[in-house]
Amino acid sequence: MNTVIKYFGGCLIVIILLSCSKQTSYDATGTFEAVETIISSEGNGVIKEFELEEGQDLSQGQYVGYIDTIQLFLKMKQLEAQIKSTISQKPDISRQIASLKAQIKAAEKDKERFTDLAKEDAIPQKQLDDITAQVDVLHRQLDALYSSLNITSKGITLQADPITIQIAQVEDQLRKSIILNPVKGTVLSKYVEANEIASVGKPLYKIADLSTIILRAYITGSQLPIVKLNQKVKVLVYADKGSYKEYSGMIEWISSTAEFTPKTIQTKDERANLVYAIKIRVKNDGYLKIGMYGEVKL
Repeated sequence: MNTVIKYFGGCLIVIILLSCSKQTSYDATGTFEAVETIISSEGNGVIKEFELEEGQDLSQGQYVGYIDTIQLFLKMKQLEAQIKSTISQKPDISRQIASLKAQIKAAEKDKERFTDLAKEDAIPQKQLDDITAQVDVLHRQLDALYSSLNITSKGITLQADPITIQIAQVEDQLRKSIILNPVKGTVLSKYVEANEIASVGKPLYKIADLSTIILRAYITGSQLPIVKLNQKVKVLVYADKGSYKEYSGMIEWISSTAEFTPKTIQTKDERANLVYAIKIRVKNDGYLKIGMYGEVKL
């Protein structure tokens, strides 16, 4: 009888030891999260094409779809015609001063001829003075015409500047009507479908880079002195049948203020009411998901 009891007692001890060996000890627990970005529409109109699905991996700058641009295209054509009409009113300066320049050239030749004749006393000095005065008048007329035409040309250019700015604005709206994914990551949620109406600021989809993921865990005040930034730690995630997957993580943030223990989080010291949040960056092999629990060994 004693032998049987000893036998069963030994088995019980072995079973207890085996069951205990399957349990893992941890210093902190938390849940995985990622930096989530909500991508919103930058244009107004009907979504003509929207090529993405939840769970799809997108690269930065990848084409996703576009919003109807017909009205913007027509507005662009109208502004282009308007600016051409305005610019066409600018005076042709070289053509308008050509006649006056020809008069000056002829007058200057007369002045040279009269100067030679005056030297030989073949003509009165007054004739030379008159032609000299005429040349001076023509030059002043040319300067005045230049000034007037330049002022007119600059005025028309100023009239065209607001139209040029409007064209740039429409071009910017046209570019924003093409939906390009701004950040690399995985699509978490899709909020719209093709043929729906989009407006500026309307959410289109949510994306997050899951190549690295963050475990937000909580430590007690007594653990705080042994935790440092850039410290490497072990992160354990439940896999299957009592086994755990182990990852290497690095502490990238430690909260400077205490908070009450979240109801869904257990700490090493169950009696701890105040805890400090930490963020641990972990390289994801594809197994880790947002919302999963993780355990930390410091």
